[in-house]
Amino acid sequence: MVFKRMLGAFGVGAPSVDTVLSTPRTQPGGTLRGEVRLKGGDFDAEIEHVTLGLVARVEIEHGDGEHGGVGEFSRARVSGPFTLRQGEERVLGFELAVPWEAPISEIGGQPLTGMAVGVRTELAIAKAVDKGDLDMVAIEPLPSQLRILEAFLGLGFGFKSADLEAGHLYGVHQDLPFYQEIEFYPTGRYAGVVGEVEVTFVADSAGLEVVLEADKRAGRFSSSDAIGRFHVSHQDALHTDWESELGRWLDGLAHYGTVHGGHHGGHHDSHYGGHYGEHHGGPGWGTVAAAGAAGVVGGLVAGEIVEEVAEEFFEGDEGGGDDW
Repeated sequence: MVFKRMLGAFGVGAPSVDTVLSTPRTQPGGTLRGEVRLKGGDFDAEIEHVTLGLVARVEIEHGDGEHGGVGEFSRARVSGPFTLRQGEERVLGFELAVPWEAPISEIGGQPLTGMAVGVRTELAIAKAVDKGDLDMVAIEPLPSQLRILEAFLGLGFGFKSADLEAGHLYGVHQDLPFYQEIEFYPTGRYAGVVGEVEVTFVADSAGLEVVLEADKRAGRFSSSDAIGRFHVSHQDALHTDWESELGRWLDGLAHYGTVHGGHHGGHHDSHYGGHYGEHHGGPGWGTVAAAGAAGVVGGLVAGEIVEEVAEEFFEGDEGGGDDW
């Protein structure tokens, strides 16, 4: 994808910029590569720096409600000071690291409903910064994460939505200032036994912290949501029978109303809370078809409208004081 615009913050005849990703699809812990292509305008411009930021739409609790902001979670300086001459064309290559805790925004080639992640280009001229446009990025799950997500489908759960919540999880080492919640609802044997289940991954190079929260409004929970936690290496996650592991956790909730984390983890007191409103049913992921396909692709935002959806997510947040 290529986004090109005349830099409005610097007036008519200012330089223009294209950001072109050679790797628009990646995974947590990966690297995005590409080029920033500049073209001089009607005058020589003293460029102070060109910087890229990996940003996402984040829900921030405020009083009794929430509002959306743009959270930057990776940043790379592409260039220091230089003079961009009138009409000059210049290409700047870049690499942008993707944190291990980066949110999943796409599965099996289809964007996740509720998620928008992009690369934002910043060009600074004479102490004014134009944040440019967003080049949307697809962050697909690690194989270890995908195994767990597919296990929920195998247990008869359907995907509802995903979002990012500002804050930190209690008792979990977390580098980013937000966490992702991937929400499922029961459609099979657990329907009416447990409510919605939210899955959060906090990954690093060694493995995953998997935090589960089951909605207290269904089943036999009394006064609080049920929290479970598993810690597993990426390698072990590929060889774990997650349908059995998750099934034991869910069965424990159904029969005893207790909280446990299986043999990979233990009890977890959650930082979640206070932001659960009424949700309405959403589409399921469906079944994956072809051999070698990575999985779960139905019930997601159609690819051809992802840019339009992203514009709606980010609209009003750029330059509006909601960055953090």
